[in-house]
Amino acid sequence: MEIRQESRYARSLIEASLDPLVTINTEGKITDMNNATANITGLSREDLTGTDFFDYFTEPQKAREVYQEVFAKGSVADSPLTLRHMAGKLTDVLFNGSVYKNEAGDILGVVIVARDVTEQKRIEKEIIEARVLAELATGIAEEAKNKAEKATRIAEDAVKAKQQFLSNMSHEIRTPMNAIIGFTKVLLKTDLSSRQHEYLTAIKMSGDALIVLINDILDLAKVDAGKMTFEKTPFKMAMSIDAMIHLFEAKIHEKNLELIKEYDTRIPTVLVGDPVRLHQIILNLISNAVKFTHQGKITVSVRLLSEDDEKVNIEFAVVDTGIGIPAKKLDTIFENFQQATSGTSRLYGGTGLGLAIVKQLVEPQGGVIQVTSKTDEGSSFSFTLSFEKTTKDAETDFGFAEIDSEVKNIRVLVVEDIALNQLLMKTLLDDFGFERDIATNGKIAIEKLEKERYDIILMDLQMPEMNGFEATEHIRTIMKSSIPIIALTADVTTVDLAKCKAVGMNDYIAKPVDERILYSKIVSFVKKPISTKASEPDATVIQHNTSVRCVDLSYLKHRTKSNPALMMEMISLYLLQTPPLISAMKQSFMEKDWDGLYKAVHKIIPSFSIMGMSVDFENMAKKLQDYAGSQQKSADVPELVKELEHICLQACSELEEEYNKIKQMSV
Repeated sequence: MEIRQESRYARSLIEASLDPLVTINTEGKITDMNNATANITGLSREDLTGTDFFDYFTEPQKAREVYQEVFAKGSVADSPLTLRHMAGKLTDVLFNGSVYKNEAGDILGVVIVARDVTEQKRIEKEIIEARVLAELATGIAEEAKNKAEKATRIAEDAVKAKQQFLSNMSHEIRTPMNAIIGFTKVLLKTDLSSRQHEYLTAIKMSGDALIVLINDILDLAKVDAGKMTFEKTPFKMAMSIDAMIHLFEAKIHEKNLELIKEYDTRIPTVLVGDPVRLHQIILNLISNAVKFTHQGKITVSVRLLSEDDEKVNIEFAVVDTGIGIPAKKLDTIFENFQQATSGTSRLYGGTGLGLAIVKQLVEPQGGVIQVTSKTDEGSSFSFTLSFEKTTKDAETDFGFAEIDSEVKNIRVLVVEDIALNQLLMKTLLDDFGFERDIATNGKIAIEKLEKERYDIILMDLQMPEMNGFEATEHIRTIMKSSIPIIALTADVTTVDLAKCKAVGMNDYIAKPVDERILYSKIVSFVKKPISTKASEPDATVIQHNTSVRCVDLSYLKHRTKSNPALMMEMISLYLLQTPPLISAMKQSFMEKDWDGLYKAVHKIIPSFSIMGMSVDFENMAKKLQDYAGSQQKSADVPELVKELEHICLQACSELEEEYNKIKQMSV
């Protein structure tokens, strides 16, 4: 009775197992099993008993080998096999087995437990697939990122190339145009026949129009490069608007149009903003209104929208009764090179840059520009800008400061290594009535600053021993001085303005120096709070009328006020410094000493303008300097060296003649 109960208990434990459990005799025949075994094979217990155990696996031989391994080792664990249901369903199992013996220790057979791992393997497979897909997706994403970065670099390079092209071409075109306009103005002041006056006036008007276009292109390049800056200067709003309108009064009168100005008297007299950019915006809008209006009126209105203790919001509007803009073009009218119709450019001229620049001048200042228009009825352009309120006085002169005879107590330190340039700066500063001192390089300038007091420094950039950048950095970081420093250089097109700003220079003036600009900047920095912001390079370049001769002393006479002694001194300095520089240039070229070649040519260039030598010669020298600076072994270099030597020697010969003439006349 007790044995029967134990047997039933053991059977219940076996049947409780969810995994197939089976016993096999030494011949490999099934002797017993649980219900899980019957379920996984699809056969009854009776059909399974006495059959060959290995027949129910997809790999019978592998199952037999595992079975034999049990006998050899006594047990096996987690051997992977696959069971087949009679209906074809497959079940992955882990085969676990051990031998069982009788009381005498004889092996009677093997007990097998097959643990179902089908779900576990499915999950593992899904995890592997997910991992593969994730790695694939990561690879695709990485490839897409690399492609995007490459495309971005290509786009950035294209933008930089476009900006450089626009900047270089605009500069190259503007240089001769300034000469054309300048000499046309000079001729217009002479005795002319009515026809000559008419022709010259037409030349001047065409030149002025081209300069406006070039300036638009330069502004567009600045906007694209993110270099457009806005000043904060006290100015009189009403005076600015009147000045802008006054420029168009003659043209408006000529077209028999009515001009209406509406100005809100509640607007404070003096505001803080950028009057130059405001002028540019209003000039573009009024210019368009005048161009496209043939009858009726043009209204310019300035209205106060809101005001608080710190600022005012002002709306500006230019309304005309002109040809109008088609509705479908209103969304694109502010884009680059856009005009209302394909015939607009043909009939009225222009490139369509004006409104694009207007938008790019308004929006970066936090303003909004809008347009409403109807074909054949007219257009209304309006924009809003905020201006700070102030109690300060405004600048009354929008041009250059006139020389004030009362301003005498300014001490200037000129840091310049070329003797001819030193003498020129002495002459200019003496005319201003300023005290001046000369340092031939940055190291000497620092020594002088440690002993003497100066109000401002005029700093050349390229000098021996210590250049202008190094000297300025020392003055700012080591000496902790905030003295105003204005950079001076002839290398207008390649100077690194960002570097000037980074080392702490306050401003920049191009050589040859215009005395009005020089005076205005010196006075403004000495009299006003100092900003360490470097300005855009001044593009004023004094042009000279040259013939077959190399030199034209008109500029030198102007600078020296025809003082014979001073003219002779400056010519002597040129004759003294030029031959050694030519020798250094030739020697450096022969020895492939690019740094030496660059320095020699750099020192030759400033004297070209002083001695009235053609700007073509100066550009040729700059080209050679650029080759030397980039160490570009161009086929043009030998010819440029030869040409520059010939020009300088011819200039020396001509200047010797001029020197003797002046000397004889002054006796």
